[in-house]
Amino acid sequence: MSGILETDCLTLTRFVLAQQQKFPGATGELTQLLNSIQTAVKAISSAVRKAGLAQLYGMAGNTNVQGEDQKKLDVLANELFINMLKSSFTTCALVSEENDQIIIVEPSKRGKYIVCFDPLDGSSNIDCLVSIGSIFSIYKKNDASEPSEKDALRAGNEIVAAGYALYGSATMMVLATGKGRGVNGFMLDPAVGEFLLTDQNIKIPEVGKIYSINEGYTYLWDKAVTEYVRRKKDPSIGKPYGLRYVGSMVADVHRTLKYGGSFIYPANKESPSGKLRLLYECNPMAFIVQEAGGLATTGKQDILDIVPTKIHQRSPIILGSKRDVQELVDLYQDPKFRD
Repeated sequence: MSGILETDCLTLTRFVLAQQQKFPGATGELTQLLNSIQTAVKAISSAVRKAGLAQLYGMAGNTNVQGEDQKKLDVLANELFINMLKSSFTTCALVSEENDQIIIVEPSKRGKYIVCFDPLDGSSNIDCLVSIGSIFSIYKKNDASEPSEKDALRAGNEIVAAGYALYGSATMMVLATGKGRGVNGFMLDPAVGEFLLTDQNIKIPEVGKIYSINEGYTYLWDKAVTEYVRRKKDPSIGKPYGLRYVGSMVADVHRTLKYGGSFIYPANKESPSGKLRLLYECNPMAFIVQEAGGLATTGKQDILDIVPTKIHQRSPIILGSKRDVQELVDLYQDPKFRD
């Protein structure tokens, strides 16, 4: 963008419409769905910005299906996503981190897409003003049968589109609209109320200089992760990597996407299945990172190959630059570092 005022700016809506034109058989339903998501994100961004003034900090007094205490903004963000997605007439089923069961859209409002979403990732950081976000993945229903939970239990390699919104120093949406179509970033211009294309065709560096992991769990890690982190700190191997860990997945993954390196939330002795949820945290982030040229794995399996059996299934995840992630995968395959 040049000058004081851009008169031909590429908004998110315009970008998605242009993508739609490349496919003669497209119905426009996915475009409509993505527009409803960006509307929800705009409303959440506004709520986050004025949360302190509007007394939206603090607990709502409820717990979600994960057994986690819900913040007031968690509840608000969830309701915004559900209402916008239902009223878009493009969805038939929704999976939210905040709801125990899958949400089946009433027949009069149904479309052909299933959306899995975390309406407000990193909500434990809300009250101290640390960056938080929203994450989503979109699947297409395969048949005309009545929607049910099985329609959402799909491997990540079936994702139609995925994205996240980051509510930080600015609000940004990062979007991957399909396999082989790349990753693009759109920043919200509050003056005009639109997302504008600012980061075109994002590519993650082949190798980075940062690793991101919660070192408070060091005593619970398996041998491969312990060795990987040791090597990243060892000056005899090379210049040590920097440690950066925010504790909001969106913030940590966005930094990894921009600067390279690795983001690691592994399985450990207390959480052998990992902690992050597959459908609405691991899969969309893995899809985005791989579309940007990176890798995403459990350490033993490609994240996007996992076929879930439960909508709130958890998974270990390691994602980031190809060379950095592959180094940890190689350690998992080394007999010396098998537990």
